Amino acid sequence: MPFLRHGSYRIRYELEGPANAPAYVLVNGLTQYAELWTAYRDALVARRFRVATFDLLGQGTSDKPALFISQDDQVATLALLIDELGDGPVFLSGISFGGLIALRYAITHGKRLSGLVPMSCFAELSPQLLLLGSAMRTGLILGGTSYLQDLLLPMNLSDQWLKPLLDKLDSVKRQGWLVNDVYALQNLMESFLDFEPLTPLLASIAVPTMILNGEFDFLTPRALHETLRVHIPNSSLVIIPRAYHAFTLEKPALTADLLARFAEDVLAGRWHGNKAVWIAPEEAGGALEPFPPGYDHLRAIPVPRPTT
Repeated sequence: MPFLRHGSYRIRYELEGPANAPAYVLVNGLTQYAELWTAYRDALVARRFRVATFDLLGQGTSDKPALFISQDDQVATLALLIDELGDGPVFLSGISFGGLIALRYAITHGKRLSGLVPMSCFAELSPQLLLLGSAMRTGLILGGTSYLQDLLLPMNLSDQWLKPLLDKLDSVKRQGWLVNDVYALQNLMESFLDFEPLTPLLASIAVPTMILNGEFDFLTPRALHETLRVHIPNSSLVIIPRAYHAFTLEKPALTADLLARFAEDVLAGRWHGNKAVWIAPEEAGGALEPFPPGYDHLRAIPVPRPTT
């Protein structure tokens, strides 16, 4: 198990795939850990990518500072990992909090990237997101990691994913209890206390950017992703049908396929962002469709009612 060094801290990471292949770096969400990317690692390595996963400072097997963990530290940690990959093409993707760290890296180190995929992400703390984050932090302090998971599961995942697991939720949550402790998660949440909007800086992201947003994402709804689409020049927004905030957990095969196809298009010179809005297919391998004209893409995907 290799580690990077950032100051006095150790950061656990893993590299899989051919050393000379284009690389994908995947950045965890706030309460996640690197093993949750296993299906992505396997799928992307099979498509001839090198895949880097890691635990952020305060997560998993990485060190857990006792006091405040700044987002600047997380970006510096990510930069150390990307430096390990050599000079080949690097594609960077992150989910939620990890998407925010990926955005910040792209703003400051964008020339090192070949492509960027922020997922369930944001550049602004809207009033709703600010209040939700404050409530989750209070829930963590008063109820611990188990209570935080109780809040996040129904907020971030669909009925279809949750229903067959209702009598097994303790086992689903157990690994999160084991690898992420309450004080480290509180420190990660407190990195938002001095958060400054990234919107004025988004125009500096020149790399091809595919923005992924679940159709029914409650935590980071479409308007927050629209800010990214409007301000990042070479971007497109892809809406994942019937998906919520944590669609990377619900739809790994589809999402891994979208990541691979994006990178393949960029490397082949086929990518044209044009700030377009697309609808992802229901299953891996299907065609993306342009959002139908005449409808408001800030709302749900319009679907005709079936005829009888």
